[in-house]
Amino acid sequence: MVSNRIAFMTVDQILQQEIRDSELWLSREKDESTYKRDLKKRIELINWVLENMKNPDIEICSLIESRMNEIILTINKTYSIFEADILHSELRILDWIFYQVCVNKRN
Repeated sequence: MVSNRIAFMTVDQILQQEIRDSELWLSREKDESTYKRDLKKRIELINWVLENMKNPDIEICSLIESRMNEIILTINKTYSIFEADILHSELRILDWIFYQVCVNKRN
């Protein structure tokens, strides 16, 4: 039943719901953790995408891809496992967002 509901949601609605869900889990997370850091980053990145989607002159898929490529380049230049882990998390989040936003635009 949930999948049917999601099938009829717009990309904007899906991203807004993801923000709400992430904020809910963030409010429940008491200790500083990787999970909490990732929730904050997820909210930040989704808001960034939603803000950029408002501008019709921006090709959002290209913008997300560009940011992902910048992160990959930064990962390749880093020698810090901690920094690389943070960047890998950001890349995974952007990959999920990219799929949500661009899956139907690639055809």
